[in-house]
Amino acid sequence: MAAPRRESPRAECEAGRETKMWSRRNKTARCSGCDVLLVVPPQARAIRCAVCLAITDVGSPQDPVRQAMGFLKSVVMNISNGISSLNSSSSSSGSSSHGYPITSPPPSFPRVRGKKRAVLVGISYVGRRYELKGTVNDVNCMRYLLIERLGFPAEGILVLTEEERGPYRVPTKENLRMAMRWLVSGCESGDSLVFHFSGHGVQRLDPSGDEVDGFDEALCPLDYEANGTIVDDEINETLVRPLPRGVKLHALVDACHSGTVLDLPYLCRLSRAGYYQWEDHSPPSGTWKGTNGGLAILISGCDDHQTSADTSALAGSTSTGAMTYSFIQAIENEPGTTYGRLLTAMRSAIRDASTGIRMSGPIVSLMRKVFNFGLTQEPQLSSSETFDIYRKPFLL
Repeated sequence: MAAPRRESPRAECEAGRETKMWSRRNKTARCSGCDVLLVVPPQARAIRCAVCLAITDVGSPQDPVRQAMGFLKSVVMNISNGISSLNSSSSSSGSSSHGYPITSPPPSFPRVRGKKRAVLVGISYVGRRYELKGTVNDVNCMRYLLIERLGFPAEGILVLTEEERGPYRVPTKENLRMAMRWLVSGCESGDSLVFHFSGHGVQRLDPSGDEVDGFDEALCPLDYEANGTIVDDEINETLVRPLPRGVKLHALVDACHSGTVLDLPYLCRLSRAGYYQWEDHSPPSGTWKGTNGGLAILISGCDDHQTSADTSALAGSTSTGAMTYSFIQAIENEPGTTYGRLLTAMRSAIRDASTGIRMSGPIVSLMRKVFNFGLTQEPQLSSSETFDIYRKPFLL
C-alpha cells in the first residue's frame, strides 16, 4: 500500500499547542510492562515501550475485558519485576522484550558531548573466503567527511574495525550492540546521530511474521558464524524506537540485502525519471516500528533482493564501498542538497561507473569491479515518516 506523497510537516509554533494537537490526533495507552503512559499513533495496533521495551496490544482499546486483562497483566509484571530486582544484584546487562541482550557501553567508549555523534563500522572479515577489501577505507573516508565537512567532533565518533586497538573496538556482535546503544544513549532534542556500516548483509526467514516479504534483513558482525547476525528487528528496537522528539538519526548501510535493514515504516520508490512514491512497509502484525517522536532515515546500498554473485558463501561481494563513495561524492559536489537529489546523484554515479560514462579515478575502478561480478545495486531511501524528497534538505 503506497502512502500519499506529501511535503515535510511544519514545525509547531508553541510546545503547548503542539502537545494538545498531537494528543487529539493520537490515543494513549498504558504500557503492559511498566505502566507508563504511551502515545499511540493512529495506525498502530501494537506499540513497543521505549522505557522497558515491552509490546502492548492497543488494537481494541474500548473492550472492557481487554482493559481489565491489561491492568492485571501490568500489576503482575510490576510485582514480578520488583521481586526480580530484589533477588538479583545490580548489573549493566538485561534483555529486551524480544530477548535481545541489553548491555551498557563500556567506560572506554567516548563520553557523549555536544549535539553530534556517530558510530562507524567497517568489517573486512580478514582471512575468510568472503573477505572484503574496502571497508576500513570506507570508515576512514566517512570519518573525514563528518569531521572536516559536516562539523562532527572527533571525540564524538566511535570507530569499530579490525584495525582498532582495544577489545571493545573490534566489530564483534556484542561490541556492535554496545556501540548502537551508546549512540542513542541520553540523546535529546537537537541531536544528530549517524550510524554507518560497511560489511556483509544477509536475509533470513522471518519467524515472527512481521515482514512484508517474509524475510528478515541482518548485518554480519565479525564473529557472526559463531554468534549469529544482528537482525532488523533488533536494530529497529535499539536505534529507532527510543529516538525522542527533535532527534535525527541517519543510518548509512553499505551491505547486501540492506534496503529495509532498520525496519522503518516507509520505503521510497524512485524511478529513473525522478518520480517517487512512499510505500507503507508497516508489519502485518501492526507493531509500531517508528520512533518515539524523532526522525530516523536509512540510506542503504541496495534493495532487499539485491545481492552479490554468490549468496551461499558471500563471495564476490565487492560491492561494499560503492554506496559509500557515491554518497561522499554527492555530498562533496552539492552541499545542502535534498534527499531526492542526493539519491539520484548516487544512483547516477553507480550507473555511470558501470558503463564508464563521464567518470574517472578511484571510484570508477572500485565500482567497475562491482559490475564485472554481475552485481546490480541501487541505493534506497527509507524513513520513519514520509516527506517531499525534493524539498527536504539533507542535513547531518
